[in-house]
Amino acid sequence: MLENISEEDVHQAVGQVVHPEISRTLVELGMVRDIALKDAEVTLTLVLPFLGIPASIKDYLMNSLRQAVMRLGANVEIRIAEMNEEERLAFLAMEQEGWKER
Repeated sequence: MLENISEEDVHQAVGQVVHPEISRTLVELGMVRDIALKDAEVTLTLVLPFLGIPASIKDYLMNSLRQAVMRLGANVEIRIAEMNEEERLAFLAMEQEGWKER
C-alpha cells in the first residue's frame, strides 16, 4: 500500500489536523514543518510555541498527527521543535482570532 502514497498525500492528511482549541489546522498555525516521505517512513516536525506546554496537549497534537499519517499506511516519526519569536507572534495572533469559545 505504501508505494501508492505520495508526499502530496502526506501533506494533505497532515493539513487536515485541526488544533483542539483553535479553529485552525496545525499547518495554518505554523506548527508542522519538514514533512518528508522516505521508504516506509514519514518524518515531520511538530513546532510548539513553547517547549513547556503541558504534556497532555503535546501528546494530543502528536497523536493527532500520527493517526493522520498512519491512516495512509505509513509509519511516522515526529520530532519536536520550538517556534522562533516571529513564528510565536504569528501563532499567538491566530490563536486569539480562532480561539474556540466554551
